[in-house]
Amino acid sequence: MTAVRRISFAALLGLAMALPVPAMAQTAGEAAQAAPPVEAPLVTLAKAERRRIEARVPVSGSLVARQAVQVHANVAGYEIISVAAEVGDRVEAGDLLAELSQDTLSAQLAQAEAEYQRAEAGVRQAESQIASAEATLTEAASALERTRSLRRSGNASQAVLDQAVASEASARAAAASASDGLGVARAALAQADASRRIAQLNLGYARIAAPVDGVVVARTAERGAISGTGGDPLFTIIAAGEIELAADVIETALAQLKPGDPAELQVAGVGAVAGRLRLAPAAVDPVTRLGTARVALDPDPRLRLGLFASGWIVTETREALTVPLSAILADDKGERVQVVKDSRIETRPVRAGLIWQDRREIVEGLSAGEQVVAKAGAFFRSGDPVRTAP
Repeated sequence: MTAVRRISFAALLGLAMALPVPAMAQTAGEAAQAAPPVEAPLVTLAKAERRRIEARVPVSGSLVARQAVQVHANVAGYEIISVAAEVGDRVEAGDLLAELSQDTLSAQLAQAEAEYQRAEAGVRQAESQIASAEATLTEAASALERTRSLRRSGNASQAVLDQAVASEASARAAAASASDGLGVARAALAQADASRRIAQLNLGYARIAAPVDGVVVARTAERGAISGTGGDPLFTIIAAGEIELAADVIETALAQLKPGDPAELQVAGVGAVAGRLRLAPAAVDPVTRLGTARVALDPDPRLRLGLFASGWIVTETREALTVPLSAILADDKGERVQVVKDSRIETRPVRAGLIWQDRREIVEGLSAGEQVVAKAGAFFRSGDPVRTAP
């Protein structure tokens, strides 16, 4: 330390010791009064108020046909000679889709008609034979009765009687045979009638028609191809053109769903589409833990099978007391809000419910109109003073 510094320090020390004690105390008090007071923290308040809230379940999936109808050729081995429907066509039940060659089928029907006519003739012939046999039997029975009378009176020999008995037995057998022949003829007629109806049906199947009203979404039929050579259907039709969403739903949300719940969806390339839940999932995939729901969609000509869609099923809508989502503190002790009364904090436990549009439902613990800290902080304690932002 230099000589100048030693002199300055000694002079200051002497001056301080020379001041009286009351003067030192007065100087410290003035310094304390000059320090500015500490201001309370500034907070923004939010009012607990009743608003409409919704409970929603997220869904996603692909568009499918509500009822897909496959159209096959009911007769195999015949050439397709014309195709009358294309993919995208709207058809009505009975409209022509395609047509098969009818040459062979018409010939088969003509053959079946001829067999039926021959069977009819056979029945008439059998009926005539029965009539003839019955007449012969009647004559033989009368002859036998006369011969027996003559034999009793001694005017006929035993040989004549035996011959009459044999003739009557032969006539009876012929009548029975004719009756059986009629049964055979009638069976042949029934068989011929069945063959004729089958031939008529096959000829009708040459005209492949739409079984239901709807929209054609697939076609494998080609002119010149042979019917029935593959397992694929010739046409696939969406019955009534109804397309719906096969939606994946997480298993924890299944209990909330009920048929008729409204749905708000976004379909790829289409946009917003409304619908309603038609079928809730009946089972859950054990691997993905997802169930498949069916959501019926409002008609829209832009919808196509296979398009991806996602959105929400609204399971509940109600009026409820709400506060901003940021106003709720949650930890292992439960949920709570920080109510402000008379510029002081009151930490109050609450029971919270649904979250909707950055607000949280308060089921109990708070009344409408009470003010809470809009963005609650864990550093506040009950009784802490605060200032409120305008």
